Amino acid sequence: MIFDKDTAKKTAEVLLQINAIKLQPQDPFTWASGWKSPIYCDNRIVLSFPPIRNYIRETMAKHIEQTYGKPDVIAGVATGAIGIGILVAEFLGLPFVYVRPEAKKHGRQNQIEGFIQKGQNVVVVEDLISTGKSSLNAVRALKEAEVNVKGMVAIFTYGFQIAENNFEKENVSLYTLGNYENLLEQALETKYITDKQLETLAEWNANPSQWNAN
Repeated sequence: MIFDKDTAKKTAEVLLQINAIKLQPQDPFTWASGWKSPIYCDNRIVLSFPPIRNYIRETMAKHIEQTYGKPDVIAGVATGAIGIGILVAEFLGLPFVYVRPEAKKHGRQNQIEGFIQKGQNVVVVEDLISTGKSSLNAVRALKEAEVNVKGMVAIFTYGFQIAENNFEKENVSLYTLGNYENLLEQALETKYITDKQLETLAEWNANPSQWNAN
C-alpha cells in the first residue's frame, strides 16, 4: 500500500474535524461482520462539507495522475465511493462508471453501470478499505469486462494485514490518502484520544476479529 506522510496527516486532520471518523474505545461499535470496533469511519459525510470535499477530490485526483498516470475512466465502488468518484472524474475531465457488489437481477443485469470499452485504462476509487474484499470484487468485475485496471485510490484504510495480503494476492496497487497509523498520531497530537485509548486502539488493529472491549 502506498501513501504520502503529509497527505495522510492532513487527511486524518480533516476527517477528525468533521467526525467522519469516530473513536470510541470505551463504547465500541459493532460492524456488519459482527466485529467489535473502537473506531467507525463514514467517509460519505465528506460530501456534506464543500471545503473538505474539494480537498479530498483534488488530492485524490493529483495522486491518481502521479501514481498511475491519467486513465481513460474513473470507476467508483458502490455505494460509498460513487459520490467522491464522480467528483474526481469531473475534476480530471474523465468519464465515470460505478461497480455494484453484484449484477442486477433485472433489466440489463449490469454490474458495471456506465459506458466502458475493452482495453481502456481504469483507476478505481474507493472510500474505505477494511479487509479489501468488496473493493477487490469490483476490480475483478472490471477485469472481466476486459479493461486495464491501473490501480485503486482510497480515502482511508484501517491497515489490516489481511487487506495487504488480499491486494498482494490479486496484484492490485493501492494508494490511500489516509491510514490508521497516521490517524492515531493525529488524534493523540490533538488530544482527541489519551495514551490509554491509543493503547486500546493499537491492540484492536493488531487483531480486530478477536478483540473485545473487555
